[in-house]
Amino acid sequence: MTDLSRLKIGLKGNADILVGEEQTAPRVGSGRVRVLATPVMINMMEAAALDAIESLLPTGHQSLGTHLNVGHYAATPVGMRLRATAEVTKIDGRNVEFRVEAFDDKERIGDGTHARVVVNVERFDQRIQKKLQS
Repeated sequence: MTDLSRLKIGLKGNADILVGEEQTAPRVGSGRVRVLATPVMINMMEAAALDAIESLLPTGHQSLGTHLNVGHYAATPVGMRLRATAEVTKIDGRNVEFRVEAFDDKERIGDGTHARVVVNVERFDQRIQKKLQS
């Protein structure tokens, strides 16, 4: 069994970017308005979750996102900073749940929950290779 004893409820992680043209909805194909794209906000929430736990995982293990339930409530223009946070709220075996939030320079723009599962990278890669060969 994988030793995940270093993971604790309450662990926190952060991620931030300065919003540029490459993070806008038209650039990533999620809309036409030139503001932060929802998929980019979600990516930052996942990055914050990684920041919270990835360095605490045993050698040869990583976490993979399995579930997101988030809302995106306010637009963020190009040139404004985006900061995402994640806090571990539940650990059940290899499954880790987070409360995630995103803020721009003025307000909270999104929030929700995120789940990840811890995997042995070598075994995971073997399963992927089998899938490619079938």
